[in-house]
Amino acid sequence: MKTLRATETWQRAGAYSVRIQGMNRQYHISLQEEFDEHDGDKSKYIVLIDDTYPVATCRFYELDENTVLVGRVVVLPEYRGKHLGSRAIAEAEKWIAELGYTEIVIDARLEATGFYERLGYKQRDDEVFKSWKFDCTRMVKRINV
Repeated sequence: MKTLRATETWQRAGAYSVRIQGMNRQYHISLQEEFDEHDGDKSKYIVLIDDTYPVATCRFYELDENTVLVGRVVVLPEYRGKHLGSRAIAEAEKWIAELGYTEIVIDARLEATGFYERLGYKQRDDEVFKSWKFDCTRMVKRINV
């Protein structure tokens, strides 16, 4: 399994491929909903590749000079349970730290909060909000402190 910091168009295409298969196809999230104003050159992408096939991804983008939002964490169904989501997030966290940010925010689906807690994230408050059809809560983690 290879981990890429997707800086080139062909690498970002791998991230998009995973998201199409994992969200559009599995959860029937439209392409218009899945791909938003944060997709593009200002966002950073992590892609995990099995041989030559993209199987997991996440992206992050700046909220302010100290904070980034990590999102679109997707692992293809047949690759789940192999710790690839945590591997993608760990690589994103390294990159985020190298860029000098001190806080990471994740809008987590409620059923995924335990996963993020194991990675050191804490719920910001008890607020629950809708993101697409999912109930979510905001989680945070301090780094570089």
